[in-house]
Amino acid sequence: MAGPRQLRRLLDGMLTVGSQLDLHSVLDTIISTAAELVDATYGALGVLDQSRTRLADFITVGIDEELRHVIGHLPDGHGILGLLIVDPKPLRLPDLREHPSSYGFPSGHPPMRSFLGVPISIRGEVFGNLYFCDKRGGEVFTDVDEELAVGLATAAGVAIENARLHALVGQLATFEDRERIARDLHDTVIQRLFAIGMSLQATVPLIADRRAVDRVLTVIDDLDATVRDVRATIFELHTVRIPGRSIRQELIQLCAESARGLGFDPVVRFDGPLDTAVDDDVAGDLIAVSREALANVAKHAHATSVRLSVEVSHGVLSISVVDDGIGPQRSDTGRGLENLTARATARGGTFRIEPGPERGTQLVWSVPLDDLRD
Repeated sequence: MAGPRQLRRLLDGMLTVGSQLDLHSVLDTIISTAAELVDATYGALGVLDQSRTRLADFITVGIDEELRHVIGHLPDGHGILGLLIVDPKPLRLPDLREHPSSYGFPSGHPPMRSFLGVPISIRGEVFGNLYFCDKRGGEVFTDVDEELAVGLATAAGVAIENARLHALVGQLATFEDRERIARDLHDTVIQRLFAIGMSLQATVPLIADRRAVDRVLTVIDDLDATVRDVRATIFELHTVRIPGRSIRQELIQLCAESARGLGFDPVVRFDGPLDTAVDDDVAGDLIAVSREALANVAKHAHATSVRLSVEVSHGVLSISVVDDGIGPQRSDTGRGLENLTARATARGGTFRIEPGPERGTQLVWSVPLDDLRD
């Protein structure tokens, strides 16, 4: 049985997990709290996809961004990790490498030995699994560790459901506001932008200075791009995704995080119904591809600017990452780019990396979206 100290830690962990309402914050807090609770060097929370047969998301602690980049593609749920998917009950191993289902580690992965895994269930349905490796001090995970992890996993299920319901209520409560904002954007903002663009086009023949003409044409192009952005926003406002992740927000957050390594803020642009047309499974690849592309720019490009564009059009999801750096280098052709090719090929899509339109490098990753084609 857990002693008073362990029970206090478990209670503190439950209170910490239950105090947040944003789902992504809840998931991050769950795995960091759980790893601390059982004294694990490494921890991960694997979220199952809709088929409940593989991992759609994999949130880790104990592995920094540089090591994540070296490891490359995160697990889908094979080997030891897959055991909990097939048979969702606690699993404890003194040395996971000796288990017959051991799948091995990819190149660059830190060696791991002791293992503890427990499922997270919500109303009898498995949401995902908590995984822990390498008990601190070189020991194995104990019965008490398993009890603590199971207890926190139970609290995590309640917290996840609470966060989902909170997001749903928030979406429903603001539906009328979303509709009103969408109408205002269409009836006022877009019409004004059109009027400004037409006025500028009519002015171009009257300008003698070629440099001034070029500047006006650039402004007109920017207005056209802004109109596309506003139209995409209107589409998203008209559609309430219940419940679901905000892929746009995740990409914006990823770009903000990448700014530390780049030394500047990336520009991010969206075109089309991203949050409504892209399911969680494809979204996982989208985020991974974007993260890998921005990491490559930070490591190899010596760039001063980068633009990440995501477009959903005619049943195809496309990602374009363009920088103004030194152009494609031989060092760019590492395992990370092989993973991007594999992700595109697995979905019947394409991936290419080439010189940018003016200079630097352009990365383009495209996959078909079944729901839009049907």
